[in-house]
Amino acid sequence: SMQRRLHKMVHSFHDHRLLALMDVKGFDPKEVSVTVKDGKVKVVAEHEEEYATSRGKEYNYKNIRKEISLPPGVSEDEVTYSL
Repeated sequence: SMQRRLHKMVHSFHDHRLLALMDVKGFDPKEVSVTVKDGKVKVVAEHEEEYATSRGKEYNYKNIRKEISLPPGVSEDEVTYSL
């Protein structure tokens, strides 16, 4: 099952080993999604800002996409993540 906490990392509790650590500074927690499927952990973070300038509206868009394969012997239901 998935768990959300107040840290910025994705990890596996298998033997208490860290699978991955990612910097998602600047992203709101609701802009970050983590899915575990087919032996992989997929992290997607997307942020878009709209602001007015003297030339009109401008947009700032940034995203992070990362896919991490689970180590052998780690089942998908053992994976938890903290954000």
